[in-house]
Amino acid sequence: MDYIRSEKEKGCIFCDKPELNDDRETLILYRGEHTFVLMNIYPYNNGHLMVAPYAHVDNSNDLDTVERNEIMSLADSAMVILKGTMNAEGFNFGANIGKSGGAGIEEHIHYHIVPRWQGDTNFMPVVGHTKVQVEGLQETYDILKPHFDSL
Repeated sequence: MDYIRSEKEKGCIFCDKPELNDDRETLILYRGEHTFVLMNIYPYNNGHLMVAPYAHVDNSNDLDTVERNEIMSLADSAMVILKGTMNAEGFNFGANIGKSGGAGIEEHIHYHIVPRWQGDTNFMPVVGHTKVQVEGLQETYDILKPHFDSL
């Protein structure tokens, strides 16, 4: 609800956040040559990450092969890290492209990596209109960051 009710920031967060050079504050875990990994500030589950290209494009067709390969490589590495640090048992991985496809930020493509565990759905989203997060964003960042530093 915070996201839905909040005033939308001017500009593009996927272009602006890397420019701030404060990775802990912006939750950027890793900076690649063409893409970067950051935590979702409104996560579906703990450890919900995103991989975004530095290029401001709205679909994967506008990415070159090197950018697409780096996205997949970082997504694979992120899943290994999430398995090792958070005992993730599975993942949802993909992009919401266009408003009709569910993209909250449709002008800059980004890929979601959502760690999943057996039984991780519960009654809270249905009855309480709330998603329970068992750990804060900064705590999760501090756990994950050393692993991304070793990539």
